[in-house]
Formats: sequence, structure tokens, C-alpha cells
Amino acid sequence: MEYTRLGTSGLKVSRIALGCMSFGDPTQRTPWVLDDDAAEPVFRQAVELGITFWDTANIYSLGTSEEIVGRALRRYTRREDVVLATKLWAPMHEGPGGAGLSRKAVMEQIDASLRRLDTDFVDLYQIHRFDPHTPVEETMEALHDIVKAGKVRYLGASSMWAWQFATMQHVAQSHGWTRFVSMQDQYSLIHREEEREMFGLLADQGVGSIPWSPLGGGIVTRPWGERSTPRAALNRTVDQQDRPIFLDSDRAVVEAVQRIAQARGVSMAQVAMAWVLKNPVVSAPIVGATKPHHLADAVAALDLSLTTEERDALEAGYVTRRPTFF
Repeated sequence: MEYTRLGTSGLKVSRIALGCMSFGDPTQRTPWVLDDDAAEPVFRQAVELGITFWDTANIYSLGTSEEIVGRALRRYTRREDVVLATKLWAPMHEGPGGAGLSRKAVMEQIDASLRRLDTDFVDLYQIHRFDPHTPVEETMEALHDIVKAGKVRYLGASSMWAWQFATMQHVAQSHGWTRFVSMQDQYSLIHREEEREMFGLLADQGVGSIPWSPLGGGIVTRPWGERSTPRAALNRTVDQQDRPIFLDSDRAVVEAVQRIAQARGVSMAQVAMAWVLKNPVVSAPIVGATKPHHLADAVAALDLSLTTEERDALEAGYVTRRPTFF
């Protein structure tokens, strides 16, 4: 395993992050998630591979993911050995503190997450999305206050327009409040819109990218059109505005990944992950593992160096699209 600083902060993280959206109660809306017993091999493998960065959110299985992660921290490792990240914003219940980024929501949701995680603090607390209904000053001051209260060590954000992120950073800086050290954004061979504005902003601000869905929801890990796994069969093909998430043109990208993987004698996932890891602004892609090879492939990608010709081939077929913030 390799380790790096999250952006220019002092926080040291493994270069592969364990995404914990895969853990929860399979009897709820997402039947592909893993309960405690099914998740045990994944947590044990993560510890054995040296993956010390674990990312969850309050909304994942409506809090069940946080509960499972909290129990895993006690069973399979030590709290001080893990950089623990969670998020807020999504609706958890009815009422003024159940969703969004108001002061009431921030104060209520951090305490609820700490109870479910059974810990005194979160290493990285992230806003899951931008809240247009709450003044930025209110959000950033509330986040600063929970840092100063010792409940949170660092702050991060996720999936928003670059101007929104820049505004929040500016407000924090101008008031002397805690700034974000990370951006959890969608980035893969078939979702590269962050390269336009966000990545330049992150580099300028010293913020580390921790991409979600670095394998394009699994699209770039199997031959084009194959949706043989339960999760792949359930993956959305359109966003909340019924716009296509994946384009027919993505086939050229997937086929390039397949050709290079076959020539190298490695999995398609390793090739696609190696491409994400080569971006200098990327600190740690987030891997939502449900099978042993998911984490193994991600870690193996750290040792796979793509040639200039291979990178050009992987990038040649990309067609721009509107970012999806769902």
C-alpha cells in the first residue's frame, strides 16, 4: 500500500479508500449491500492490504452503514489506525434538522453519526452536496464550530459546481474558519468533467480529490454491455432528470480498456484504476467493495504504470456530458 497526504493537509491516508456504501441492511431498498457477517471478509481484507481510509455517509442504508462500520472498527482494527470519513446533507428524517446544511442539521447530524459509529470524533466530515437553501456563511461557521468542539478533525465536500466550492472556501478563509481539505467528486474514464474547472481549482487550493465511482459504476471493468452482476443490473442509466448517465460513445473507451488489459495480462479494473490514480490531484479513489477482487485489483493498480500511448488510447474516445450530482 502507498500513503499520501490529503491535498496539502497533514492528514495521511492510504491511496485506496474503502467505500462503505456497500454495507447495510439488504432487506431495505438496496438488496446488493452486505450485512455485518457478509462484510467481515471485506473489512479484514482492507486491514490486511493496509487500506486505512474508510468512507461512509449517514444516508447509506439510512444509518446502517455507519453502524456496521463502527462495529468493524472495534472488531478488526483500532480506531487510531483508521481515517474515518462520513457525510451529511441527504434527508434522514422529517423535521428541520433532518436534511440539508443548516446549523441545526449540522449539529444534529454529526451527533447522530457519532452515535452510530460509536466514536468520539470523525476524521473527515463531508458535505454530501451543496445546499442552495442555506446561507454559505451559516454552513461554514457551523462546520467550523464542530471542528473546534473536537467532534471533527478535517472537513471535506462532495459533488458540486466549482463556483459553489470556491464560494464556500472563500467564505471560510475570509472569516478564519476551517476550510475543506478534500473534494469527493465523480471521476473515471467515462466521467471526466471535473477536469474542466474543478481539478484546476483543487490544485490551486491544495485540496485532494477522493473520486467516487472511479470505475464508472463497473462499466469499464467488463466488456461493453455486460451487466451480469446484481448491482450492475440495478445501476441507473439515467439521472434524476432522465438524462443518460452513460453514452453509446463510452463503448470506445471500454473497448480500449479491454484491449490494454488483455495485452498487459491484467484485469480491466486495474487498467481503469491506474488511469485515475495517475492524475496528480487525485489522492485516493474510493472503492465500494463487495467481492475480494475489488480491493485486490484496486491495490494492484498502484503498481501499474501506463505508457503515454496507452493513456492516449484510453482518453481518445471520451465524449463530454453534463455532470451528474445525484
